[in-house]
Amino acid sequence: MKPVLLALVLLVGGSASPAAAKPNIIFILADDLGYGDLGCYGQKLIQTPRLDRMAAEGMKFTQFYAGSTVCAPSRCVLMTGRHTGHCSVRGNASGAKQALLPGETTVAEALKGVGYATALIGKWGLGDFEPGGEHAIPTREGFDYFFGYANQHHAHNYYPDVLFRNEARVPLRNGVQADAGATFKTFTSGAATNRVDYSHDLFAKEALDWVRGHADKPFFLYLALTLPHANNEGTRMFGDGAEVPDYGSYADQDWPKQDKGQAAMITRMDKDVGRLLELLKELRIAENTLVIFTSDNGPHNEAGHNPKRFNPAGPLTGMKRSLTEGGIRVPMIAWWPGTVKAGSVSEHVSYGGDFFATACELTSAKLPTGLDSISFAPTLTSQGTQTQHAYLYWEFYEQGSRQAVRFGDWKAIREPMFTGAVKLFNLKEDLAEQHDRAAAHPELSANAVRLMDAAHVPDKRWQPSGR
Repeated sequence: MKPVLLALVLLVGGSASPAAAKPNIIFILADDLGYGDLGCYGQKLIQTPRLDRMAAEGMKFTQFYAGSTVCAPSRCVLMTGRHTGHCSVRGNASGAKQALLPGETTVAEALKGVGYATALIGKWGLGDFEPGGEHAIPTREGFDYFFGYANQHHAHNYYPDVLFRNEARVPLRNGVQADAGATFKTFTSGAATNRVDYSHDLFAKEALDWVRGHADKPFFLYLALTLPHANNEGTRMFGDGAEVPDYGSYADQDWPKQDKGQAAMITRMDKDVGRLLELLKELRIAENTLVIFTSDNGPHNEAGHNPKRFNPAGPLTGMKRSLTEGGIRVPMIAWWPGTVKAGSVSEHVSYGGDFFATACELTSAKLPTGLDSISFAPTLTSQGTQTQHAYLYWEFYEQGSRQAVRFGDWKAIREPMFTGAVKLFNLKEDLAEQHDRAAAHPELSANAVRLMDAAHVPDKRWQPSGR
């Protein structure tokens, strides 16, 4: 089904929210958190009691996908409701290439248009204060308030020399050793040798304070956490990219420090998500607040830790930068006391781009035309008929390039893009994608190629590596 037709289906056939008032919306996006990194998704070693409780009190999605297999395009899909076949930011880059185009509508702008207070705390990655990206900083893309990293390279460092509040620099007390060859003008790229202010802790406090200050009117908080992403520069410079103030309950484990750090980062994030949910209860706004927790892509192996210890993709194959399920299928928990059924599990096939339509349906905001976004509000509220995607689509421009499409229980991957051989998997029978069925089902392989060709809209800024 074409994007415009999808939008028309939503406008004509969407169901109304059961809530009497427009709900507050908090969207929490973890960074590089794998499908199997949480206890409620099968993790055995890393402790995530608050998120496990969130799932027990809400709905756990088992077939939810990120918009991409790396950070920037996944965030573009989330903010614009367009998949990577025709969104504006289709890969990790810099400057104008990694900035939203002028005139694009974000979900924050849509919600602001119906009276919502809007805030982004954490990592943006779709425009920055570096030359070429200034037009797309958060305060010019629908957010009333911003505190965090605009540039995603900057966001690698958990002890940066500076953060940004709205459009102003906020100096921190950390001492950063510059990474050789880095040329950024608005921050020092590297890793800290003097560690005082931990950015995640600042974000957690800022989020709690902002919610307290906006509890009396509808609000949208996009809490884009950086945990558990590695500080890639820290890994290169010092051999350890799992930056965390302490190892907590993992301090006495007989593990390398990088493994302790990886686990401690996830548990630290878990604690602060719990603090936020408790605050909503304390303020007596929990029953009018939808909280969504998910990840921007699959797990990484960039901190110097051993991924095999934690099995971060769970039963899935692949990690960040792959288009196998481990690179793009992510945990997703929806929590809304009194509306989302406690302890429920949904197999609805959805992805990050669907948040736009969902938010619009729940708030009566105007949904732009031409999106690849289907509201999953009927699944959340158990009201109305849930519309299904004809297919989900991804494309990736690094490592020689690749495309993937999911339609029904089938998933196809083509490497390289446009010209490569197609592998076909039946996810219902083969979740780990170990058995290529392309030769046995040539008609399905041909259909997958047609879908991939139709989904891709050429953009001269985005060319597969090596072309």
